[in-house]
Amino acid sequence: MSQNGDKGQGANAAGAKFGTGYCDAQCPHDVKFINGEANIDDWNTTTAKGKKGSCCAEMDIWEANSMASAYTLHPCNVTGQHTCTSALECGDENLRYDGVCDKDGCDLNAYRAGQHSFFGQHMTVDTTRPFTVVTQFITADGSADSDIVEVKRAYVQDGKYIPHVATNVASMSKQFDSITDEMCSATKTAFADLNDYVNKGSMKAMSDALGRGVVLVMSLWDDHDSNMLWLDSTFPTNSSHVGAQRGACSIDSGKPDDVES
Repeated sequence: MSQNGDKGQGANAAGAKFGTGYCDAQCPHDVKFINGEANIDDWNTTTAKGKKGSCCAEMDIWEANSMASAYTLHPCNVTGQHTCTSALECGDENLRYDGVCDKDGCDLNAYRAGQHSFFGQHMTVDTTRPFTVVTQFITADGSADSDIVEVKRAYVQDGKYIPHVATNVASMSKQFDSITDEMCSATKTAFADLNDYVNKGSMKAMSDALGRGVVLVMSLWDDHDSNMLWLDSTFPTNSSHVGAQRGACSIDSGKPDDVES
């Protein structure tokens, strides 16, 4: 996305300071201005969504609360910010895997990966107290100019370096403590997830996006579509398959009204 939030494009005099110019791999339709143009076609006043979506590669470097955390790579087969104009291109609803971006992404969430005592309140990484989050992008030859092949996570708390715990998934012959293409394929198979990550270019596509330059967005947010259950609860809520449990929260939790109050 544009660093200045599309300021100066079309009639946009607001810019990033006022929240314009956003895009991500979900191709959100609730972005009110895309590339400087008002997203007014077929605007739904109930859902606050328009016809167009704002798509781009997304590196979720830190999605977390006190109960769970995940970091996730979402590559796309488009370059930069892209305006999608149809349900197929945007990957809406039952066309999720037909869109231009990998909406599921490849994630590493300790709880989802079978480690239920690593990250949380009074656990190895104790979320009741301050800690530092460390993310390392490892390249093929160690230089800044070669492709990223691994993304590692660690924590520092009370002066102690805590590397991310390895997965603990019984059906996998090899366990992983970082995100690599091999890890993504193994977990997608174990969790019975469609591997749209590989269809959208895998780590290479994410590396290319990071190489072109990305914009850091920081926010506190809630989720009107699925109540954040994909992060810290069972999702889909009716699934008992390995990987469906992402955290210990109830499937009745995370309602935006509760969070906002």
